[in-house]
This record gives sequence, structure tokens and C-alpha cells, in this order.
Amino acid sequence: MSSRRPSRRHELLAAVVPRVRRSRELDSPEAERARLVSWHATLDRRFPTGVVPLFARRYAVVREELPAGFPSYTLTRRGITHGRTVVYVHGGGFVAPIDPFQVRYAARLASGLGARVVMPDYPLTPEHTWRDAHGPVVELVERLLADGEDVTLVGDSAGGGLALAVALAVRDRGGPQPGHLLLISPWVDLTISTPETYDVTKTDPWLFIGKMQAYAEWWAGSPGDLGRPEVSPALADLAGLPPGLMFFGTRDSLAPGGRLLTRRAAEAGWELTSVEEPGLIHVYPILPFLPEAGRAWTTTLEFLT
Repeated sequence: MSSRRPSRRHELLAAVVPRVRRSRELDSPEAERARLVSWHATLDRRFPTGVVPLFARRYAVVREELPAGFPSYTLTRRGITHGRTVVYVHGGGFVAPIDPFQVRYAARLASGLGARVVMPDYPLTPEHTWRDAHGPVVELVERLLADGEDVTLVGDSAGGGLALAVALAVRDRGGPQPGHLLLISPWVDLTISTPETYDVTKTDPWLFIGKMQAYAEWWAGSPGDLGRPEVSPALADLAGLPPGLMFFGTRDSLAPGGRLLTRRAAEAGWELTSVEEPGLIHVYPILPFLPEAGRAWTTTLEFLT
């Protein structure tokens, strides 16, 4: 764990981002479900590019309709021949679509790695469960691997958990494997089996335990599915996975799950490098203008190149 103190920019973003996103605890699961269903009915699911300067001039985006009935977007830097494929599974608590800041990070991956970045826009809960997203994303990754692509799996937050679950399924099927896994503040234990989560969440300005519990139950679809490897991959057998790199901060309700994954990876012999930063908030490596994000980016490039 690093001994550095959070930067002033981080502390400013830690105060501003949750306010801008109107982060708050739910009133009740029933009211939250109704709010989300109403919001989803009005969502513009087009690929968001608003925070990337000169996006159209620098990057190309191709939309593909997957057989499961939801789209996937492939982002490339113009003028660069890609040498690998990054499958980036976006976060958002399984309730939010691809976010402009995730697109900004995907563009950085495309430029920094000379890669094409594939972003599946998977179905959201509470209308859908893991059963509607997991299999199709596994098939997408397997198709890319079968085509001889050098695939890196990336995910942030809920997408980090889904990316890890996909890696487990690809491993179990015995075909070609991704070369690397990059997990950014991943949600890997939807059972919330780590008691310290309830203490950490008191200092987290962004995530709230009531929402985590409701979203987890909806994504699982039934209480009996919460512990499945497709839902809570930290509880699965982790042996035989590709080399992994994980980032999380200690002011993040998902940090206890990150520590759990670190312990279980060591027990399974999985080569996972964990970077735990004191005082940092959720998904800090993809937030803009942070020195802490810059350090994480340097570590990421060293890991992936």
C-alpha cells in the first residue's frame, strides 16, 4: 500500500463528483427500482464522446449489433494500426450505461497501447440480470480470441467484476485465453461477505450500501445466484487466470472486496498485482486530471506493454 496522502485535486474531485452525479442513498428498494426503470426508458444509448477533445477527428467508432440484441462499440485511433484488442467492460452498478469518462479512458487505451477498444453496451438491471449479459460477452471475447486477436480484458467497478467473471468462463471453456486482466475498483463480491464493507462505506462519498445491496440482488436475479462465479467472481476458483493488475482506493466501499480478491488470488496461485491507495475514492484511475490517475496509468502501461 502506498504511503502518499491524497492530492488536493483528488480531494476536490472527491467532493465535487458525487455532488455532480447526485449520489445519495436510496429511499427504498421499491422507489429506486421505479426511478431506474423510468430513467432507462428515456436513456440516450448512443456512444457518448462529449469529454474527449476533437473526438471525431482523432477516433473512429463502429457499432456492431451482437446476436443477443445489444450493441458493442469498437473505438480506434485514426492513423494507427492496432496491435491488440482491449475489451473494456464498463461500470455503473449494472444500472448505468457507458459513461463519457469511460469513453475518455478507452480513448487513452486506444492511443497509449495502439489498440482497438471494444465496449459491449450490455443490458442493465433491474430490467435484466447477469443471465442477459454474461454469456454474450463471453461469446464476444471468445470470437475475438478465435480470430487470433491479442485480447486484454479491462473493467471498472461493476464492469470489473463482469470482466473477471468472463475471464473465468473463458478459462473454463479451455480455448485461447486473454493475455492480461486490468481491474479498476472492481465489484467482485456481490454477497458483501466482508464485514469491513459496512465501516468503509461510512467514508465513501460516492457509493452507498443500500444501493449496493439492491443492485446486487437485482443483477443476481435471485438470492441463490448472488454467490455464483458469474455474479461474485472473487468467491470462485481463481487458478489459471491470465496475469492481472488491480487498482482500488481505501475510501471506496469496494475496497474490502478488492482485498478479498487479493487474498484469494494468492491462495490460488493467480498472478495478480494489487495497488491499494490510501484515501482514494472509487475508480480514481479513470478520473481526469489526477496525479494519482497519472501514476496508475504509468503502472498500467508497464503492465500491458
